[in-house]
Amino acid sequence: MTASRFALLLGLSCLLGGSTTAAVADPPAGGMSAGLPEAWLDAWLAPAMEDRPLQIVHGIPAQRATPEGMRYYADLGLGGLVCNVDFREYLQSEEHWKTLVAGVESCAALGMVVWLYDEEGYPSGAAGGLVLKENPAFEALEMAFDKSRPDPFLVRPAYEHTHASNNFHAARRYINLIDDRAVRCFIDKTHKAYWERLQPHFGKTIRAAFTDEPSLIAINIGQLPDDVRKKVRVIDPVDESLQPLPRVPWSYDLAEQYKKRHGEDLEQSRRSLFEGQSPEDRKVRRQFWGLIADLVAERYFGALQSWCRAHGIASSGHSLWEEQILHHVALEGNGLKCLARMDIPGLDLLNSDPMAVNHSGWLTAGLPASAAMLEGRRRVMTEVSDFSQKLGGQGPVSLDEMRAAAAWQAAWGVTDFTLYYDPADRPAEAHRAYCDFVGRLNAVLKPARREAGVLLYYPIYDLWAEYLPVAEPLNLVSQSARARKLVGSFMRLGQELQRSQIPFTLTDHEYLASARTDDAGGLKIAGAAYRAILLPDGAELPLAAARAVDKFKARGGLVVADGADGKTLDRAALVELLRPAVRLAAPSDQIALGRFSRDGRAILLAANVGSKPYQGRLITGLAGSWLVLNPADGSHEPVEADRDGSLPLALAAHETTIWVHTSFLLRRSNP
Repeated sequence: MTASRFALLLGLSCLLGGSTTAAVADPPAGGMSAGLPEAWLDAWLAPAMEDRPLQIVHGIPAQRATPEGMRYYADLGLGGLVCNVDFREYLQSEEHWKTLVAGVESCAALGMVVWLYDEEGYPSGAAGGLVLKENPAFEALEMAFDKSRPDPFLVRPAYEHTHASNNFHAARRYINLIDDRAVRCFIDKTHKAYWERLQPHFGKTIRAAFTDEPSLIAINIGQLPDDVRKKVRVIDPVDESLQPLPRVPWSYDLAEQYKKRHGEDLEQSRRSLFEGQSPEDRKVRRQFWGLIADLVAERYFGALQSWCRAHGIASSGHSLWEEQILHHVALEGNGLKCLARMDIPGLDLLNSDPMAVNHSGWLTAGLPASAAMLEGRRRVMTEVSDFSQKLGGQGPVSLDEMRAAAAWQAAWGVTDFTLYYDPADRPAEAHRAYCDFVGRLNAVLKPARREAGVLLYYPIYDLWAEYLPVAEPLNLVSQSARARKLVGSFMRLGQELQRSQIPFTLTDHEYLASARTDDAGGLKIAGAAYRAILLPDGAELPLAAARAVDKFKARGGLVVADGADGKTLDRAALVELLRPAVRLAAPSDQIALGRFSRDGRAILLAANVGSKPYQGRLITGLAGSWLVLNPADGSHEPVEADRDGSLPLALAAHETTIWVHTSFLLRRSNP
């Protein structure tokens, strides 16, 4: 045992009586020795493969498929790979299958982790075009609206002016996510093919399947720049003359499903999907998009989850445009609901500027992190890169920026890091240092529970009634004043909570309706108790959710509506109302804070996402001994908090620190 480890463990048996858990009501007045349980320390000193990042490799090179070749990735500090059979002759070449099998077997020999990437590029669902080759009727459909026609409604394939024809990978026709037949075909072509060749490794070396940016397609998200489009492969010719029109997703049995659910003929009210502001118009839109959300969640994400669970692995991946709540309506109906049907919900972070968390990054990470929390799960995945910086000529980013971007995601609960960082962009030592950093974060935080006592209402139910399709690229300007108010308030509240170091969870109307108020007055969802809920300006809860919130309020819960009595909730108002138990003595919006608990101990993570150093104090409310951990270099030292639980907080630009209290949980009486 090393001297540093001995110092850390010294006094642990006296402090905890040999146990790794100590739940004490109030800390003693005096100090105590700092220490970590041995399992924590072992993981910190030598992060396990499963705690380290996975490199995304689209087709393992033959020379890497041996154990000796795979050591290249292990020597970079990686824990394994996200991989697939080679994109060339996708799913058809037995030679490429043999290479993949050899690569997975080599990973198994080295104890590395493997996730399976389920598409030839993206968006997932096409199986490299094999699904539509099997049956062209499985193609994504849209019902478009053309006022110039006697019959303004036409059902046509959804391809031109969509993500399928405007992405960085390839212009390729796409499947219909709400066609259960199409999704079954996709699973048959991909997942079953992997199972047939790699069955012994499922649930062992192979831990998860990764689905990439599936969506409903029937929406214009804008064109790629001309210089980029010229470089993109065109697999299926694009009819540039096809008129862009307002459209909604469609499928072979959508009208039937609508009538079965609502007892109404959709054909008689379909105009309401495109125009009109009467109560009846809004009701039709809400019913339609609520059905779409359920079909996407069940027929695509649910089907993948069921298959993965039946074969001993987790379902994972991420959706499209997580950072734009308005787009969630058209792309998947309800982004939160769809991600909740993943065992390890994920995000796509193309931007490694750490300050991104203060803009839309909090929503990008908050959506899957909340989906996990609301389902009582812990793990959250990120696909992270510096793509934006490299595309704009400002990349590759520095190691410090990479670590800060990882740290703020960890503060949000991210546990599984899959990388598009190119190892060739930086020295091997830098890639290894990044992987060690992530491994140390997970050594402490992955088994911990994220603590977030505030709920922010995700107003998708309101946006269903407001959303009106447009022919041009979708933006808020094209939408109603109420939609703009809802989105603006929601985004501002999330930003202010993030910048005020107040952890929170997103929730929609369905999770609220199922929530229960406990004896202590907390709103319980999946075992977590929340003390406050914030409602965006203009949000109107459906009856079941409103009843649950009213009961919560009657038992003393804090319910705050932005814009109530004409008052906008700014940062100062939020801090005064929520009175966070952990706060900065010197306020700063460049500190990202995560709160966790594990085995009776409070854990805090603070990351400086800014480019300037921070000097101040962290008020925790917990006196006594803390252990300060530096995930960048693995160092650790004890520190004594003041009697009011104040700790010194000095962070250089992009620096991260973890604090572990030696025995006491954060008080849960405050958010």
